Amino acid sequence: MPSDVPAGPAGTTELTRTRGAVLLTASGLAAAFAAASCCGLPFVLATFGLGTAWLYGVAVVAAPYRAILLAAAAICLVGGAALLWRRQTDVHCAPGGLCSKPTARALTTVGLLVGFVLLYLGYAYA
Repeated sequence: MPSDVPAGPAGTTELTRTRGAVLLTASGLAAAFAAASCCGLPFVLATFGLGTAWLYGVAVVAAPYRAILLAAAAICLVGGAALLWRRQTDVHCAPGGLCSKPTARALTTVGLLVGFVLLYLGYAYA
């Protein structure tokens, strides 16, 4: 059964590549949050007067894997940014597809920015 979404040059659909950008961004954001939960994130939240006791459980679990989480977050966020940039520069986009929705692009961009800030906090305040 043929697909309604045109296939890309490598045989992948545009929707799959867009979902890949969203999935990589979410994975990188989660890894960066876990890496920053022990040191950098409590400092930033306490600066704004927010309690950070709830981060203790995440920090205890994530602390032994901090280097792995930093590497995974960096790889996922860079991959998500590359796929998002590739989607924005591609002229072939299915009407009504995820790549044509500005809300999905904006949320992915915000997720990438927050992820890179958390990645920096996890690296700088260790």
